[in-house]
Amino acid sequence: MSQQIWDWNYTFAILPALLEGLGLTLVATVLGSIVAMVLGLVLAVLQRGPRPLAVVVRGFVELVRSTPLLVQIFFLYFVLPQFGIVLSALTVGVIALGVHYACYTSEVYRAGIDAVPRGQWEAATALSLPRSRVWTGVVLPQAVPRVVPALGNYVISMFKEVPLLTAIGLLDVVGRAQEAGDTYFRYVEPYTIAGLLFLLLSYPASLLVRRLERRVGTI
Repeated sequence: MSQQIWDWNYTFAILPALLEGLGLTLVATVLGSIVAMVLGLVLAVLQRGPRPLAVVVRGFVELVRSTPLLVQIFFLYFVLPQFGIVLSALTVGVIALGVHYACYTSEVYRAGIDAVPRGQWEAATALSLPRSRVWTGVVLPQAVPRVVPALGNYVISMFKEVPLLTAIGLLDVVGRAQEAGDTYFRYVEPYTIAGLLFLLLSYPASLLVRRLERRVGTI
């Protein structure tokens, strides 16, 4: 007799654990996105600073962008404890995701800053505005709205990268699916549900980003 392809009793039994894992996935995504957006903006602004500082920041950005995210996760989780720095899996995940994506969002911010007309900078200089006022009152209000759709794409990408944290024991939705499959030796239901949960959240988010792209394009 062939094995039943889909077991609804098993599905309902594992669903609460998968939803709990989804909550952890969302927490890591939200916190990582906050780090990425704030740090990315700081890195972009620093690259417009004094040349020595800009060179150091640019080197850091290229270093992070040139190494795999999984290697960065392993470094924070397994290497730092050898120097007395022990972090939880969630903390490591937030830092790794945040810093990794900050180096990408910094390039997006930089493109938005470069798109601000040169005359705006010159006018602010002619008015003798403080440097901080030029950034907060002239440049960033014009640059940031233009790059919001691109930033949104990185948030969606980060959401789908969180399962990498299962490598250090963080039981996000994919980790919960693997745990359920290993326990009951049935993998179709947990991984199918995990995939559907990602689809149900990422697809509407993608549509929202596309709508924002069209709106920005009309500005």
